[in-house]
Amino acid sequence: MIEKIFRLGKETAVYGLSTVVGRLLNFLIVPFYANVLLPAENGIISNLYAYIAFVTVLFTYGMEPAYMRFVSSLEKGDKKQNFSVPFLSLLVTSVVFAIIIHVNAGAICGWIGVDRSSFHLVQYSGWILCFDALSIIPFASLRMEQKAKKFASLKVMNISINLVLNLVLILGVGMHAEGVFLANVIASAATFAIMFGVVFNNFTFQLPHGLYKDILKFGLPYIPAGLAGIAMQVIDRPIVKALTNDATLGIYQINYRLGIFMMLIVGMFDYAWRPFFLHHAKEPDAKKLFAKVFTYYVLGAMCIFLSVSFFIGDIVRMHFFGKQFFPPVYWSGVSIVPWVLLAYVFTGAYTVFVVGVYLEKKTKYLPFVTGAGAVLNIIANFLLIPRIGIMGGALSTLLSYIVMASGIYIASQKYYYVKYEWGRIFRLVSVSAIVFLCWLVLGLQPLTAVGTGIKFMLLLGFAIAVAKLNIIDKEDIVTAKALVQKMVARSAS
Repeated sequence: MIEKIFRLGKETAVYGLSTVVGRLLNFLIVPFYANVLLPAENGIISNLYAYIAFVTVLFTYGMEPAYMRFVSSLEKGDKKQNFSVPFLSLLVTSVVFAIIIHVNAGAICGWIGVDRSSFHLVQYSGWILCFDALSIIPFASLRMEQKAKKFASLKVMNISINLVLNLVLILGVGMHAEGVFLANVIASAATFAIMFGVVFNNFTFQLPHGLYKDILKFGLPYIPAGLAGIAMQVIDRPIVKALTNDATLGIYQINYRLGIFMMLIVGMFDYAWRPFFLHHAKEPDAKKLFAKVFTYYVLGAMCIFLSVSFFIGDIVRMHFFGKQFFPPVYWSGVSIVPWVLLAYVFTGAYTVFVVGVYLEKKTKYLPFVTGAGAVLNIIANFLLIPRIGIMGGALSTLLSYIVMASGIYIASQKYYYVKYEWGRIFRLVSVSAIVFLCWLVLGLQPLTAVGTGIKFMLLLGFAIAVAKLNIIDKEDIVTAKALVQKMVARSAS
C-alpha cells in the first residue's frame, strides 16, 4: 500500500513542480505590488479579483469535475465524446458571457462598487474569465491522461507570461492596475491558443444522446456549492473594505497571500489526488489506502503549518536587492498568517473527504455543506472584524473551512464509509497544537539569533514527538526507504 502512496507522492511532486514554480513566480509579484502600487490600488485589484473568483463558478458550472468523473468511467460514449460535450458547452457559454460583461461593463461597475472610470478593468475581467474557462477541460484531460509534464510546463508558461507582462506594462508603460488585468488577459489567451492542440486531438462532433444531461446533472450542483466555496475564500475582502477602507484591505490581502506556502501543498495534492482516487476506487483495499493518505496529508500539512508560522515574521522583514520583502506598513497584518495556513489545512481535508460524494454521485449535498460554511463566514466576518480588525477576517475563514470539512465528512461517510486513522491523527494534531501554543506564548522577536534557535528547537521537539508516538508505521518507513534507494540507484545508473 505504501507503494501506491509513494506513487501519489511522486505524482504530487510532478504536479507540484508546476504549482510551486508557478506560485512562486506569482508570489514574486506580491512584494512588487506592495512596493510599486499604493495600498488603495492593491485594494481595488483585490476587490475585482474577488468578484472574478465568484463569476468563475458561473462560467464553468461544474464542467471540470463532471468531465473527470465521466471520462474515468465512460458510462456513456468514448473519451473524445466525454471531452467534447463539456468543452463545447463551455465554448458557447463563455464567449456569450464575456460579450455580455464587455458591453455592460459600466453598469457592472455600479453594481460592484467600482468607479465607472475603471470600466475597462471589468471588460478585461470578462475576457480573463472566458479564456480561463476554455482551458479548463483541456487541462483536466492532461491530468486524467497522466501527462503531468505537459500540464506543468503549460501552467508555468501561463504564469511566466503574466509575470513578465506585469513588469513590462507597469514599470515600462506605467499602466498600474490596468497593466495587471491586461497582462492576465494576454497570458490566458496565449495559454488557450497553445492548448488548442489538445482540443483538436480530443474533439468530435459525434455526441452521444443523453450524455450532456447526465454531465449537467452532476456538474450543476457545483454552481451553488462553488459560489459558497468561493464566498468562504474571498467574501472577507469586500466585507473588510466595507467595514474599514481600501488601505486596510490592501494590508489584509497582501498578508493573506502569504498563505501561499500552505496553498501550494494543498494545490499540489489536489491535482494528483482526484485522478489517483478515481483510478484506485475499485480496488479491494481502496478505503484503507484513502485513510492512510489522509494521515500522511495531515502530517505534511502540520510540518508546513508550524514551519511557516514560526518564520514568516522573519521572511517579511528580510532585505532583498536593497529592499525589505514587505515594507513596514504591511507588517501589522502578519499575525493573520498562521490562521490562514490552518484554513488551507482544512481545505485539504475537504479535498480528501469529498471522495465519497464524488464516487457515489451525491453532489446534491455540496451546496448544503459549502452553503453552511459560507453563511458562517459572512456572519463571523461582520461580528469579528469590527472587534478585532483583519484578524476577524482570517478567523472567520478558518471557522468556515472547519464547518465545510466536517459537513462533507459526514455526507461522504454516509454513502462511502472510510475508517480513518483518528487515533494517530489526534496524537499528531495534539503535538502540533502544543508546539504552536509554546511559540505563541514565547512571543519571540523576528530576526534574532535566540529566537531563531528556539524556533528550531521547537520544530525538533515536534519531529521527536512524531517519531515517539508511532504516528508513522515502521513498516511504511522501511518500505519508503527501499523505494527511495531504488529511485536513487535507478537515476545513478
